[in-house]
Amino acid sequence: MRVVIFTHSLISDWNHGNAHFLRGIAREFITRGHEVHILEPDNGWSLRNLISDCGTAAVESFYRAFPDLRSQFYELESLDLDRELHGAELVIVHEWNAPELVRRCGDYRARTPGTALLFHDTHHRSLTDAGAMRQYDLRHYDGVLAYGGVIRDIYREQAWARRAWTWHEAADTRIFHPKRDKPEGDLVWIGNWGDDERTAELQEYLIGPVKALGLKARVYGVRYPAEALRQLAEAGIEYGGWLPNYRVPEIFARYRVTVHVPRRPYAGALPGIPTIRVFEALACGIPLVSAPWSDCEGLFTPGKDYLLARDGAEMTDHLRSVLCSAALAQDMAAHGLATIRARHSCSHRVDELLKIHASL
Repeated sequence: MRVVIFTHSLISDWNHGNAHFLRGIAREFITRGHEVHILEPDNGWSLRNLISDCGTAAVESFYRAFPDLRSQFYELESLDLDRELHGAELVIVHEWNAPELVRRCGDYRARTPGTALLFHDTHHRSLTDAGAMRQYDLRHYDGVLAYGGVIRDIYREQAWARRAWTWHEAADTRIFHPKRDKPEGDLVWIGNWGDDERTAELQEYLIGPVKALGLKARVYGVRYPAEALRQLAEAGIEYGGWLPNYRVPEIFARYRVTVHVPRRPYAGALPGIPTIRVFEALACGIPLVSAPWSDCEGLFTPGKDYLLARDGAEMTDHLRSVLCSAALAQDMAAHGLATIRARHSCSHRVDELLKIHASL
């Protein structure tokens, strides 16, 4: 069938983790013989920042890494939806799009009964900024794909959409799989500093334990303020800047352990949503130790897929255990990888999406 996807950016994953999942979903559809048409706004925020930070070479590297993926740029004022959506049997509109685009896609759906239209929500704004979410007109949408049960329930309780399903993110196992390389350090963390949503948590669960154990560590990501860089330097942690997500497996292969430090909304008010970094790390077969979050939806097996630390002291103890026991590290890596391959690949998610589409 013909699938059309509106995303903030396919090309740029600069502070845009949703691009990871979208690329995997698009490639899975293409592999199965479907036609995929992806649109992103011209001069979008993430792409602007990527080019400003890393130059146009970063865009060229995307095309080399994903020769089978292309997106079409559009300007909302001149966008011809009738042309772009003609013949589409499934249309997915991500929540990081302009409310005007969301409304216009709904209007198209209202006059085109052969098209299934779904809104894809992968953010905590439905809970933390309900006023902003009410700007989206979903009256004519067939439903919402929410990347966690708690977000799905908000849409149902608020009657923002006709239907809502849980559709977790997952790892693109064509990209994320174990690689072998000579270790060059102990711990690596890949994530963005962001908007002070986990500053204290990064200090407690990353910087503090690394400093206490004297580990050789490195972090990658963007939006690190001067104070954050100072704290990293004081702990002896190297800063690697932006890392394109397709290079993550080769980086994991050079380190012995990684950590997961969820942002505050996910650790507290939004249980059951691990974010895509957990799926990707486990898919690469690297041992993972996590700061507190609740796997209330049973995605993983805590204690086997990863170790869960209740505070900074326990994080330090867990990291020491993993780094000192090759057997423990190997068991965790193998168990986590098996879980991804059995339940949490983009292939699994496309299967789920096709069942939803069939039900419509």
